[in-house]
Amino acid sequence: MLPLDTIYAPATGYGRTAVAVVRISGPQAGRALSTLIRSPLPPARRLSLRMLREPATGDLLDHALIAWLPGPGTATGEDMAELHLHGGPAVRAAVLRSLGDMPGLMPAEAGAFTRRAFLNGRMDLTAVEGLADLIDAETEAQRRQAVRQLDGALGRAVEGWRATLLDVLAATEAALDFSDEGDVDDEALPEAARSAASYARDAIRATLADGRRGERLRDGFTVVLAGAPNAGKSTLLNALARRDVAIVSDIPGTTRDAIEVRCDLGGLPVLLVDTAGLRDSTDAIEVEGVARSRRRIDQADLVLWLCEPGGDAPPPLSVPVLVVATKVDLSEAVPDGTIAVSARTGNGLDRLLAALERSAEASLGSGDALVTRERQRLALERCLRHLDRVVAMGAELPAELVAEDLRLAIRALGEVAGRVGVEEMLDRLFSSFCIGK
Repeated sequence: MLPLDTIYAPATGYGRTAVAVVRISGPQAGRALSTLIRSPLPPARRLSLRMLREPATGDLLDHALIAWLPGPGTATGEDMAELHLHGGPAVRAAVLRSLGDMPGLMPAEAGAFTRRAFLNGRMDLTAVEGLADLIDAETEAQRRQAVRQLDGALGRAVEGWRATLLDVLAATEAALDFSDEGDVDDEALPEAARSAASYARDAIRATLADGRRGERLRDGFTVVLAGAPNAGKSTLLNALARRDVAIVSDIPGTTRDAIEVRCDLGGLPVLLVDTAGLRDSTDAIEVEGVARSRRRIDQADLVLWLCEPGGDAPPPLSVPVLVVATKVDLSEAVPDGTIAVSARTGNGLDRLLAALERSAEASLGSGDALVTRERQRLALERCLRHLDRVVAMGAELPAELVAEDLRLAIRALGEVAGRVGVEEMLDRLFSSFCIGK
């Protein structure tokens, strides 16, 4: 059942601004707007200048631009109104207070407007997730990926695969229900089902063969600074971050826990992690710090192994490693195959940043991945399992089992777009939105 309450919320940030926008959505939106302006509704889908008045007393609230947006052709699929107010906090508070005094209106919760857009069919779940990612985007690549999702790149692909499978499922079920009719070709159906399943399976498999770039771009490329104590990890982190985020000391073992800094390298999100120096120790706290360092190294996308010129080579690791020779201002002996840097003088930092950017781009791409969330990937993998069975055994399987596999594959695709089976995660998803979205 779709929501019947009329909701309202500011759609711009709090504080002193030039313009503050308040949105109203629901069956009482027109009545609320007419009450505030004390006149009939203005022409639809045009900004009109009106005086807003407090309903009970008639006191002037503001001179505002207003827009009346009748549904269903609106962002939420419902009747909507927008108030473009002067941006003072007192003006906005007075208008919101007047709306709250009207019967049938209630303040919107986080994500309420987008949730109504989803429930009213104005957006599918992949577009909703794209909007959430766009709100959270910190880099250019994240923005590009989120815009593609919001524009429906994955949703359109999924709908195309789903339509193909629905056609062959309809033919298969017709063969089961009307097998005695002369216009149903039983013999052609197994091959048709296998052909359609093979087409969809190959397209989905190609989409999933992306190295999880979409999910990794959302989370960021993790670079762990590792090495022996006093190798210059904290000093290099401060130099890369261009601010003092880690304590630098000549005393070995100063860093006990991981320190994280988020950076934007060439439009890509990179997470730099400073870790405790790796060495044997009897200090219980330092032992725990070293254990945490090893865990972070195992989870990294790239490890920068820092060592002074002539220092120890990195141990065998399961993740890519880039060897960085630090403190080269104190020595000219730089091992071959390493990037030489001096955090004190800045020498070599540009080369190191360029190498990090190349590694991040190779791992994350530039925002062109279709699959951006683990939920989407798991649903597509379930779909693949059913399609694999139809392709491999379609000729031997009874038509009833072919139809069941096709139904389950279609259901898995429906989960990607939010058609079925997503109720339990909607509250969590929409709670991550801003009020007024």
